[in-house]
Amino acid sequence: MQLNSIGLDVTKSKSLSKDLNQLLANFQRYYQNLRGIHWNIKGKRFFDLHVKFEELYTDANLKVDEIAERILTLGGVPLHTFEDYIENSRVPVGKNITKDEDAIRLIVESLSELLVIERAILDASDEASDEGTNSMMSEFITQQEKTVWMMKAWLAEEI
Repeated sequence: MQLNSIGLDVTKSKSLSKDLNQLLANFQRYYQNLRGIHWNIKGKRFFDLHVKFEELYTDANLKVDEIAERILTLGGVPLHTFEDYIENSRVPVGKNITKDEDAIRLIVESLSELLVIERAILDASDEASDEGTNSMMSEFITQQEKTVWMMKAWLAEEI
């Protein structure tokens, strides 16, 4: 087994970089969706939701940077074109969403997809003894589960 300069198996690091690039592409689509609903939301809940969506897209933007930097730390190259993001993402596209419930449902669907990817990365990073990636995924998962719970509560729906 060949180790890289941070003490991780080179082969496992490459595999994790690939997985993280998939997460990066999906986060970029999620981020773009949040920007769109932030800009286009209408109705009586505009003021509350406009602020909440800005909070969420600011957080997503920070996570995008963290993911890209982790890919670099593992020796990979982060995806960085819209073409790459489209080809590698499964998060639904939210186009011209103006209604509050549609926007919240898009967030829940998107986070649910991100959580599936993050849990797979969590397992792979655990197997690779990659505490840096493991810790990042644990933090993301904890935050996003709470956001899903809150959004489902807002929709008056069960988890």
